[in-house]
Amino acid sequence: MTTIIPFAEGQANLDWIELTEALAAGHALPRAEISDNFLYRGKDTLLQRQAWIDGLGIAVKSATVFPDNPSQDVPMIHGAVTLFDDAHGILAALLDFHLVTKWKTAGDSLLAARRLARPDSENILIVGAGTVGRNLHAAYSAAFPNARFTVWNRSPVNAEKMAAEIAGLNVATDLEAAVGQADIITCATMSTEPTLRGEWLKPGQHVDLIGAYRPDMRETDDVALQRARVFVDSFATTLDHIGELKIPLASGAIPRDHVLADYYDLDKFVRHSDQDITLFKNGGGAHLDLMTANYILSRWKTAH
Repeated sequence: MTTIIPFAEGQANLDWIELTEALAAGHALPRAEISDNFLYRGKDTLLQRQAWIDGLGIAVKSATVFPDNPSQDVPMIHGAVTLFDDAHGILAALLDFHLVTKWKTAGDSLLAARRLARPDSENILIVGAGTVGRNLHAAYSAAFPNARFTVWNRSPVNAEKMAAEIAGLNVATDLEAAVGQADIITCATMSTEPTLRGEWLKPGQHVDLIGAYRPDMRETDDVALQRARVFVDSFATTLDHIGELKIPLASGAIPRDHVLADYYDLDKFVRHSDQDITLFKNGGGAHLDLMTANYILSRWKTAH
């Protein structure tokens, strides 16, 4: 029988640190073959992302995006991840879309932070009070258990709501001041214009950028990129696709070799000194969904 893994039961056995190790191991395998497909009906969209990694298997991540659903009290996004085994292409599991996305997105950033952020980081600023921001709090808490967390959001009401849900979470009203006090800044916004300014950064910080996913989207400016040592999860899914890097590369604000490495050169993810400013662009990608889904399935089998 095909294993079906729902959200709550699936995440009950997961560990953020273990997931980052699984992602690191996945990048020691041959580079993934990946592709995306879209189908449309007016405003409604079917998105399919697929990845094949020799030695790990195949994943197809399907999502339906129906913008009018919320007006009828139905969630906007639905989906599933279909996992096929490496040896014979046999259907191995169906996993909840939101389960894989949650752990993939925050785990992707956490792997970089474990390599690039100072181990003694004590103050973590979350920019953006949405679902991803809440997941980042959970993920970063696993690697930096003694850290103090602050959230800033363009709408203060949503920041206050998030703080009411998470014990010990502080709310910032002045983003520039909050950046100045942070050791790690993790951004998960829907900005098309930079929210985080490079002139605000100070030596020793680690910056994690998640929110931008389209060619017209950016969370930070050219100055931040120029001041930082820059890394990405995948050259293939970021450089020519996401405005965070596509725009400054096209304008000449940074040269191509300013982006130092992706996860297929994980040994290069190092901090040279405590004064470095490091910056990581989380681009996602179906290969990370495949690695995450395999980790979730392995933990499911162990528990059952």
